[in-house]
Amino acid sequence: MRQHTILLADDEDTLRMNLAEVLDGEGFDVIACPNGTEALRALKSNSIDAIITDLRMPGVTGMELIGHAQKLAPDAGIIVITAFGEVETAVESMKSGANDYICKPLIFDELVFRLKRLLSQDKIVKQNKVLRDQIRQNNSTEMIGQSPSMLALKDAIKRISQTTSNVLICGESGTGKEVLARAIHYSGVTSQAPFVAVNCGGLADSLVESELFGYRRGAFTGANSDHMGYFEAADGGTLFLDEIGNFPLKSQAILLRAIEQRAITRVGDHRLRPVTIRIIAATNRELEKAIEIDKFREDLFFRLNVIRLTVPPLCERTEDIPLLAKHFSDKYEQELNMHCEGFSPDAIEALANHPWRGNVRELANVVERAIIFCNDKIIGRDDLGFAMSHSSSAATSACNELRAATQAFERQHILKVLNQMSNNKMASAESLGIGLSSLYRKMEELGIPRDRHHVGRLTQNI
Repeated sequence: MRQHTILLADDEDTLRMNLAEVLDGEGFDVIACPNGTEALRALKSNSIDAIITDLRMPGVTGMELIGHAQKLAPDAGIIVITAFGEVETAVESMKSGANDYICKPLIFDELVFRLKRLLSQDKIVKQNKVLRDQIRQNNSTEMIGQSPSMLALKDAIKRISQTTSNVLICGESGTGKEVLARAIHYSGVTSQAPFVAVNCGGLADSLVESELFGYRRGAFTGANSDHMGYFEAADGGTLFLDEIGNFPLKSQAILLRAIEQRAITRVGDHRLRPVTIRIIAATNRELEKAIEIDKFREDLFFRLNVIRLTVPPLCERTEDIPLLAKHFSDKYEQELNMHCEGFSPDAIEALANHPWRGNVRELANVVERAIIFCNDKIIGRDDLGFAMSHSSSAATSACNELRAATQAFERQHILKVLNQMSNNKMASAESLGIGLSSLYRKMEELGIPRDRHHVGRLTQNI
């Protein structure tokens, strides 16, 4: 499988043809040009990974070609061929952008070794950039909690971390699915490799391929240079596809093909680029139901669902709340350069009894606010912001009653519309002003059967 395209420019016919044959035998795509003018033309019309050029050529010189390459192919490595005794000129070329030089007469094995080393270093530089970007973010990989469900997840991490099998993480929004994904990545065989996170809901249909797989310069308007996509950036490590349930349906086939082939093709390019990555996907949706209504491909689901983990909502692991609150208070004290004396017993009680619809993300926001307003004292219930007038248990009870009443009204209204539309789901969704998938999800939540006979019987009881 051809992996790299090499631009070779040298006006010595015998040397150029022999070197091109050697490089071809090493598995490279070679574009051999007899002068700098043709090399520049090839540089403008091809995606080039590395350039090998003589300095003294008719027309466009090697030094001029290097200058053009800095603009047209800034990521391409450059090796200069120079005559013995012209080392000063070669050094000058390196100041202009070349990466290495080699003197004539050429030893082909040495040149091939230097070329492969240059391409390997280029890959490392790109991956290090990804890693530096990760370090600048909050890459917390610690799974906080001692509840049975969290202990089970920690045990699963130990087992998964020594493999590169694909993982599907399920759970409500804000439960910490990305934290779990990072914990898997950084605790095992991929710990020194890139972790690249992609928000699938933010991918526009028209940009999916260029964002995931990259593009070649000139592939479309505005593509002024070659661009590496998410798959290549994650090569050797983990590609985290967050909210995979929102991935555009018509683009799911190209994602499936890339996962199956373990290779991608940049937009505007012609060759496959092999990638070795582990996919971790996360969703707050039930993908099986999305498959039933043709919103998600079943074959893609099977590829992703090799190992399945579920992060429980915070309300189901209330024993972890004090530990999480302490974790976030330590974090925000440091970030905000502020101080507090911990949490009072009534604050801990209020935290334990809060419904936490936003899960861990909501808890983090509440603690951050409390740190700001506590004024170097113990955080009390009133500092939390959600328990100003009533006890937390009373507030929780009121919330639960309101939720039950709202659900009862929704159920009655949906049943009424379904009956009016003769159980036509599409017409009912339009009448309700929601999407078809949202209607199915609501029917599932509210215990409304899909069968027309049952809907009619339930409607009679309203």
